[in-house]
Amino acid sequence: MAPTIKDIARIAKVSPTAVSIALNGRPGVSEKTREQIRRIAEDVGYRPNYVAKTLISRRSQSIGLIVSNIADLFYTELARGVEKRANEKGYTLLLCNTNRSLESEKRFIDMLRGRGVDGIILATVEKGDPCVRSLVEEHFPFVLINRLPMDPSVTNRFDYVVQDNFSGGYLGIEHLYRLGHDQIAVVAGDLKTSTGIRKMEGVKKAMSDFDLKIDRRLVVDCRYMRNKAYDAAMQLLSMKNRPTAFFCHDDNMALGVREAILQDELKIPEDIALMGFDNIDTASLTKIDLTTITNNTSEMGELGTGILIDKIEGTTHDMVSKIVLEVKLVILY
Repeated sequence: MAPTIKDIARIAKVSPTAVSIALNGRPGVSEKTREQIRRIAEDVGYRPNYVAKTLISRRSQSIGLIVSNIADLFYTELARGVEKRANEKGYTLLLCNTNRSLESEKRFIDMLRGRGVDGIILATVEKGDPCVRSLVEEHFPFVLINRLPMDPSVTNRFDYVVQDNFSGGYLGIEHLYRLGHDQIAVVAGDLKTSTGIRKMEGVKKAMSDFDLKIDRRLVVDCRYMRNKAYDAAMQLLSMKNRPTAFFCHDDNMALGVREAILQDELKIPEDIALMGFDNIDTASLTKIDLTTITNNTSEMGELGTGILIDKIEGTTHDMVSKIVLEVKLVILY
């Protein structure tokens, strides 16, 4: 016969309520007691009855995460943070990949809601995204991570965790300027997204502050795609007055630019300076050593998931959380 919460309570010499609190990650027991209960549950092979739990709580104990491109290591690290916090809270994660399609985003939202998830984390929204307005108007629990719709009419009506992309864009140009560069190519992310827009705003402010000319030929929108960044870099490197530095809106594109630079038999940073953004694990590998902007991607996922679950469980009432994480320069060259 499968062990129950009452069996664990008897062994731990606590009440069944204390066991339930500990196993569901809720406050109300000491950390020592929580760990003891979890250890006993593991030892006796306890498995929660999710069907009964759903009937009692009227929740599925599941959440959805919608990302733009899971092949991009930024989203892999983001998903890792979401999954970590969801597991800690006893929730199952359903992952959906839109491949940068707004139509797919809407379809996945409908699918997840149809499957009874308790809430959704969106990391895919574009400027003016209609899906956000629909979720707000229908009062469905959701949190935005990484991107915002930039729609003033709904900004104060949803929770989000983002990074300070404006400062990141400014820091990137400032660093390259301090190194003596004035011919800086900007490999931009998707300029239909808040991340791309805010980074470009930071870039333009820095260029203005340091009296750098903004050459539109050196600004290319590569939609956070490595292959597009590679192609753009090959074209820029073939110019008569080629850029002396590249600032990329993410590390994924920076790796594409790096490939183009090396294929052109140029050295980094001796011949061409290169900067990324996101500080993904690959950026710090030996012989890559990419100077970048760190943004604590996994932390962004954990924080957003915590906010969503608190919202689902009714512990935050009507409070709206707006978190903007600080970014920092990571110099490896």
